This record gives sequence, C-alpha cells and structure tokens, in this order.
Amino acid sequence: MSGKPIHIFAETIEPEALAQFMGAMAEPFAVKGALMPDAHTGYTLPIGAVVATEGVVLPAWVGYDIGCGMCAVPTTFRRPDVARHAKAIFDQIYRDIPVGFEHNRKATDWEPSPGTKPTAFVADLLAKGGRKEIGSLGGGNHFIEVGVDEGEKVWIVIHSGSRNVGYQTAAHYMRQASKRHTGEDRPREGHYGFETGSEMGARYLADMAFCIEFALANRREMMVRVVAAVDRHADGDADWPALINRTHNHAELKDGRWIHRKGATHAEAGMAGVIPGNMRDGSFIVEGKGNPDALWSSSHGAGRVLGRNQAKRTLRLEDFQRTMQGIQALVKPATLDESPAAYKDIFEVMHLQEPLVTVKHHVRPLINIKG
Repeated sequence: MSGKPIHIFAETIEPEALAQFMGAMAEPFAVKGALMPDAHTGYTLPIGAVVATEGVVLPAWVGYDIGCGMCAVPTTFRRPDVARHAKAIFDQIYRDIPVGFEHNRKATDWEPSPGTKPTAFVADLLAKGGRKEIGSLGGGNHFIEVGVDEGEKVWIVIHSGSRNVGYQTAAHYMRQASKRHTGEDRPREGHYGFETGSEMGARYLADMAFCIEFALANRREMMVRVVAAVDRHADGDADWPALINRTHNHAELKDGRWIHRKGATHAEAGMAGVIPGNMRDGSFIVEGKGNPDALWSSSHGAGRVLGRNQAKRTLRLEDFQRTMQGIQALVKPATLDESPAAYKDIFEVMHLQEPLVTVKHHVRPLINIKG
C-alpha cells in the first residue's frame, strides 16, 4: 500500500467497503485508486470504486453487469401533455418493454459493429436467444424515467445493462480467473485477474467490449420504444443527436494503465454524463471535470444505505407512498427496496463531487418505470 495514491471522496463509508477497497489496493498490480461519494460494499470491490492496474484486468472489478450505464435524451414533448397522460404513457411503456426477468418474444434486429468481435462463448449466448434481451429493462435499480428539468424541458432517462448476456459472460470469466488460484470451477470472490497480454486476458477484453456495445444497443432500443410510447399521447420527438451515453461498469486503457470502474461514471473534462438519484429526486445531467485524483470518474448514483432485504424489513410502504406523491410509478411492497429512503442523500452526494463534475440540469421524474 505504501506510496500508492488513493483518494476517497465519500464522507462516510462502511468498514466492509473500505476493507474491500484497501484489499484491492494491496494487490501488487494496483497502482492508483479512488472511492466515489456513493461507495458501498459490493462483490470483491466496492460499488463506486475506481482502480488503475498495470498489465492485469480483473473481471470481478468490472462486475456482473458489464456495460451497465445510463442514457439520457432531451425531447420536444411538452410537460403539460406528458403530465396529463402520465398513466396512459406509464401503462404503454410497460406493454412495450419487458421488465424484470422477462425478455422480448422475438429477437431484436441488431449486429455488433465490424470492429467488435466476441469469442465463440458469447456468440453462442447470442445464438441461444441473446438478441431477445435487446430492448428489455431488467430489475433491481434499473429504471426508465420521463422527467422535466429546471427549464421545463422533458427528458427520457434510462439505466440498464447487458442483461443475461453480460451476466453469463462475467460469470464465465470470473470462474476462469478464480479457478487458476483456487482450483474450484465456480466464480469465487477475490482479486483474481488475467494478464492483459495473455490469451484469456485478450478474450475477456474482447467480450467485455462486446457486452458494452450490447448494453448500449439495449438502452437505445428501449429509448426508441419509450419515445414512441410518449408520442402516442403527447406529440414530440427526441433530440437524437443530443443523446448521452455513459457506462459505469467497465475497464479502459488510459496512459498505459487499465482503469476499472465498478459503479463509477467516466467523467473526462467536458464529457457529458448522467448521475441518477432515486425514484423521487430524479437524475442529474453533468459535465465531467477530468479530475485525475478521481481517475477521471464520478459517482454512478446516490449509493445504497440499506441492503434490499434490510430495506424491505425496515421501511414502511406508507412512507414510500407519501414520498412518491405526484409521480406515476410502481409503488408497492415489491419495489420498497427502491424507496428513496434506501439510498444516500443524492444532493449531498452531488455536493461531495463538485471537484469531479458540473451539474448542467436536474431532471425530476414525472413517470418512473421499475422492473
């Protein structure tokens, strides 16, 4: 650990999350690290951690949902029209986009770009139905929101990832990485990776790049469907050239080092980004400041203060319903773990990362879709 630069932007952090981060930084290949304001305990590495390595890439430091991220687009829809037809738009989106473990009945017509070449393992996942997942939301904290900023401009914001294709890909490589050290043929938690010049390292990097592109295709397809759903009830369209896409589960090569972002948003100087808060407080459209102490990153959200099971045990549905008044959303026991009370105060999180990003817009939800 001695001599390795570390920057922690979180004001409070769980001891377990800090121990995970320090354990990662103790590895000989880890050269620099940062914790974002939303950092909390994760699998092997905390959510909200950014770690640079030399010559090694670690699947567990990218996580199970490879390429998970945010898309946001401003639109020409009018707030009064959206608000007046919020329930009809809400119902239409649920009809048009599968959520939770559901996927489309038919495959979505999509092919990766010519330079993106997955291995036979991932190609087999596509052949077995992976394209049916393009245009599906998933569950957990994934969401679709139609909201409005301080200037009354309507935005559509989507948080989702690479679905089962990404999950199976991540599990495959975590299994391969840990098996070399433990001998067990299953994913094991630990700082296990591949040398980037090795055959397995090259395979993982190729499939990670594919899953990142797959996740973007998924978000884009959902965005098209949401725009069509809103347009059925409120005339308008998306400003497609202004669409923002930022990934927060990936590894990228910069200045000869592999920067792993696990639940952290890429935030180079001048780079547009999206940082969600919670179902009540919406999302922030930001511009990165390119802070090298943060490894050119920012938070990917508010960060949890209650685990999902803990939230369902301790939070009251009545409080959740009260705090969501005025927003068309799925507010019931099944989504109680996504109550705003299960998350850190997003306004405090944004204050803590003033050295990392500049807030351009705050988009407050009119309609929220959860899996």
